[in-house]
Amino acid sequence: METNGMFQRYAIIKTGGKQYQALEGKTIAVEKLDAVEGSTVIFDEVLLRRLDKDTVEIGQPFLDTPVKASVIKHAREPKVIVYKWKRRKKYRRKLGHRQSFTVVRIESI
Repeated sequence: METNGMFQRYAIIKTGGKQYQALEGKTIAVEKLDAVEGSTVIFDEVLLRRLDKDTVEIGQPFLDTPVKASVIKHAREPKVIVYKWKRRKKYRRKLGHRQSFTVVRIESI
């Protein structure tokens, strides 16, 4: 992953049952975390880390060094409407769902 001739370090982390690519200094939206805004969180489940063009560390299953991030904000996604019905049976159900998420900025890989 190169930008303007420079190589960017990144790591693949696992949190909330999903995997995310963590670029140093960038923000990502992950599943909701129990952390206060402005606090620091540590992701221990690091699957892969790429330090430079030739150096790649792969965990078996996880690496020892964690990824540190700071919590920017908590928010919710737009509402998704789930509508179920059966024709000619007078059966209708309308449900709404808003998924919560946390935006974090990756501090160090």
